[in-house]
Amino acid sequence: QVQLVESGGGLVQTGGSLRLSCVASGRTFSDYAVAWFRQAPGKKRSFVAAHGTIGNRAIYEDSVKGRFTISRNNNANTAYLQMSSLKPEDTAVYFCAIRETWFTPDSADYNIWGQGTQVTVSS
Repeated sequence: QVQLVESGGGLVQTGGSLRLSCVASGRTFSDYAVAWFRQAPGKKRSFVAAHGTIGNRAIYEDSVKGRFTISRNNNANTAYLQMSSLKPEDTAVYFCAIRETWFTPDSADYNIWGQGTQVTVSS
């Protein structure tokens, strides 16, 4: 069974940057599509970005396009979410998730999740 551990969250001012990491253990990471989701207080978990198993194919939620970049290093069993120009509305717990087939923006399609990392953007 694959396990995921996120890190890199923290408190940052508006306009700042953070890089989140998601380290996988237990199986070959390259077999999985990976996605990032977030959940703000009182809101449902929502899609942020996803990356396919090969190449650089990725999709993004509209509000983060041009500010966030998802990437992966299969040799290091790690996925990243580089976040720039952060806004207070980006404040949330960020989760990474994986699935064995093509990436999708639907959280219900992902069956393995990390525990989440808190990102707080102050105004």
